[in-house]
Amino acid sequence: MIWHPSPNFGARRGGARPSLVVLHYTAMQGAQAALARLCDPSAEVSAHYLISNTGQIWHMVDEANRAWHAGAGRWGAMCDVNSHSIGIELDNTGAHPFAHAQMLALCQLLGGILQRWQIPAQGVIGHSDMAPTRKQDPGAKFDWQGLARQGLAIWPGPWPASMHSPVADMAAFRADCARFGYDDSPDIPDTAVLAAFRLRFRPWATGPLATIDCAQAADLAQRFPVDRRAASA
Repeated sequence: MIWHPSPNFGARRGGARPSLVVLHYTAMQGAQAALARLCDPSAEVSAHYLISNTGQIWHMVDEANRAWHAGAGRWGAMCDVNSHSIGIELDNTGAHPFAHAQMLALCQLLGGILQRWQIPAQGVIGHSDMAPTRKQDPGAKFDWQGLARQGLAIWPGPWPASMHSPVADMAAFRADCARFGYDDSPDIPDTAVLAAFRLRFRPWATGPLATIDCAQAADLAQRFPVDRRAASA
C-alpha cells in the first residue's frame, strides 16, 4: 500500500464514525489518471483508497477523516454519506470485468476496514445504491456475489417459495427496498430504484418489475433491515 495523500478531505461532521463502505469505479483510462484527479485540489473529489487493476493500493485519506467521494444521496437515514463512510475507488471504466488481482486486493482491504470499524457486511454498498438517479458504479461487471461469498457483502436468497408474490407489487418492492436501505423519497422514481437494485443483484434483467425482484427485496429487508431512526447528520 502506498500513502499518497489527497488534500480533498475534512472532518467527519457531528462526530460521525464510519458505518458504511461505498465502492466506486473510476470511469477513467488508468489508475494514474484517477490518482491525479483524486489528489487535485481543484477537482474537489477524493476517496480513502484507490485500487489499480493490478492490485496496487493507494491510501489517500485517513479513515478517520471525511473524504469527498459520495456526493448527494442517501442510505437508510444517512443523508451525509461522506461523514458515515469510507470510499474505495476501483480502476475500471465499468465496461469490463474487474481484474482478479484487483478483487483480491479489495477483499484484503475490506476485511481490515470492516474489522477496524466493526462494520457489518451489509454496510458495504455501491455508489449506485445510495445515489440511484445519478450513479451506476461499481456497475454491472462488479462481482457482488463473489464478495458476499467472502463475507464482505450480502446476497439475497435462497428463500422459500412462499416469498414469491403471485404478482409484482411495486409498493411492496419499494417498501422492502427502503427497509434494506434504499431512499424511499417520492422524488426518487420507482424505475431508478428498480434499476439500482437490479444493477447489483440481477444486472442482466430487463423489463418491468418481476416477482423475483420482489422476493429478493423481501428477503434482504427481512434479514438486513437498516435503522432508519438513526441520526442523519
